Formats: sequence, structure tokens, C-alpha cells
Amino acid sequence: QVQLVESGGGSVQAGGSLSLSCAVSGYTVTTNAMAWFRQAPGTERDWVANIDCDGITTYADTVKGRFTISKDNAYNTLNLHMDSLKPGDTAMYYCAAAYTFCPRRAVLMQEEMYPYWGQGTQVTVSS
Repeated sequence: QVQLVESGGGSVQAGGSLSLSCAVSGYTVTTNAMAWFRQAPGTERDWVANIDCDGITTYADTVKGRFTISKDNAYNTLNLHMDSLKPGDTAMYYCAAAYTFCPRRAVLMQEEMYPYWGQGTQVTVSS
């Protein structure tokens, strides 16, 4: 059974940093594609960043240059380091694990490519 458990969320002032972690079991992070999505109250869930089967990363324009997605192969976790946080980054953050056939990079921003999801961790950025 695949399980994803996010941690590391919290409250921070604008300009601050946070690091999120997603502990994964029943699924190998190293050889698969994974992503972070987020959902602010009253809005749809949005793609934030993904890392494909080859380790290549892609970011939404809204977070490019501020967020870094990475895999920790030793601990089978997915991480998201967030710098220069803005109030607009306030949301519930979800990690997601892709189908194991390694979807093409072009489709990795689509929720439909991810059958496995965590329960989310809240990030709140105050001005």
C-alpha cells in the first residue's frame, strides 16, 4: 500500500523560508516522478513543481527561483524547500506520486498523472 505523509508546514512571515518533506512508503521515490501541488481556500488545486524519473525538475512560474524540489533517496522522501515566501504562497501543500510508467515531462503538471496523494500540510505566510 502506497502512503505519503507530508510534514514541515507552519506559519512564517513574508520573506521567510520553510522546508516541506513527504515521507513515502510502498513506492520507490528514486525511480519515479513526483510533484508538489497546493490549494488555497476557495481555489482549485494548482501544480507547484515536479521532478521526473530522470531527476529533472520543473517549476510553476509563480515559484520559479524561490522553491526547490528534490528527492532524498536514502530516506525515500520528497522535499520542497521554499525561500522568499509571499502571502500568496499560503495554501495546503500536497505531495503526489506519479504512475510508475514514468509519464512524459510535458504531462507531469496534470493531477491525472498522480494516483497517490498525501493528506497535505498547511503553509501560512503573513505580511
